Amino acid sequence: RRKKVLIGAIAQRLQELICEVCNENRWKIIAMEIMSDHVHLFLNVRPIDDPASVIRKIKGRASHYLRKEFPELLKLPTLWTPSYFVSTAGSISTETVKNYIAQQRS
Repeated sequence: RRKKVLIGAIAQRLQELICEVCNENRWKIIAMEIMSDHVHLFLNVRPIDDPASVIRKIKGRASHYLRKEFPELLKLPTLWTPSYFVSTAGSISTETVKNYIAQQRS
């Protein structure tokens, strides 16, 4: 049920919002790719920052501001699904993950 709404100015603003949240929380963005209907993020966060909180902060801020700044998004029942995928990169190199994310646009 993904809607292809993360394009143009909306995608640009989403990128800004993700960067803001990450900067405020001292999380390092290693790679980010905003697709038209989902986002790939590779972050370096502190061990005390649990994945659910990280995702909740990013999705919460993004949803609040994107729906406020882009009224066309209000017609959607929700901007994000409650689901997400999280994994650690301990068994593969950072470069492998960065390459994978970069290739998603192709």
